[in-house]
Amino acid sequence: MPASMDKTPSLDNLKLLLIQARTDPAILDQEMQCFVERCRVAPHQIASVNVCMEPLPDDAFSAYDAIFIGGAGEFSAKNDYDWMPALLALVQTADQRAFPLLGSCWGHQIIARALGGKVIYDKDLTEMGCHWIELNTAGQQDTLFKNFPTRFKANMGHHDRVSVLPQEAVNLAFSDTQSNQAFRIADKPIYGTQFHSELDAAREKERLYAYRDHYTEVETEEAFQEIIAGLAKTTEVDELLYKFLVSYVAHPTR
Repeated sequence: MPASMDKTPSLDNLKLLLIQARTDPAILDQEMQCFVERCRVAPHQIASVNVCMEPLPDDAFSAYDAIFIGGAGEFSAKNDYDWMPALLALVQTADQRAFPLLGSCWGHQIIARALGGKVIYDKDLTEMGCHWIELNTAGQQDTLFKNFPTRFKANMGHHDRVSVLPQEAVNLAFSDTQSNQAFRIADKPIYGTQFHSELDAAREKERLYAYRDHYTEVETEEAFQEIIAGLAKTTEVDELLYKFLVSYVAHPTR
């Protein structure tokens, strides 16, 4: 929590920026709704920029109180698109300023890459659906995760993964197949979660159906339906974005 409550905005006064990279208008809207729900703010409090179609705002660090980077079904964090240098530079500036920043899934990978980590395509370790996450010792002591159970469920959907974390990153969580499920940049309000911190079970189901054709690893409809049937409550993760805001950006509305 910021040191001086008097100088800290309340949650309902925050202005947030969501960076997206998607071509499907319906999923752009769905992702925005998910962040609104998990942050517990009003829709007008989150502005969005679709980085693959429009430039990043010049005033990102003066006009907004925190920045989120969402997922990207069609784009890889390891590829060099025309708009990638500007996005990586924004993350680097956030790091230099210790500006509140959280990346979910693709956003997690973007932050890692921008700050010196490595992202790889790993078809064999693709994660899809609801899976168990475990906190390591650092995670159990971290501001956002310390009240989580040591083992909790979260929603996934990715081919790429962070194989090497940035030098300044503190690894917080892992899964059976992924060593880097969550990290924080040391002593800064900058986080990445490989799992989708904006998705509950219902929203994950919507996203999986929308991107069904992208997951060729799931070869049969029966296997896909097993993933859908395995979706479960992710109670702790449902609180994560809200906790991020009230821990590093705002105090709750009183």
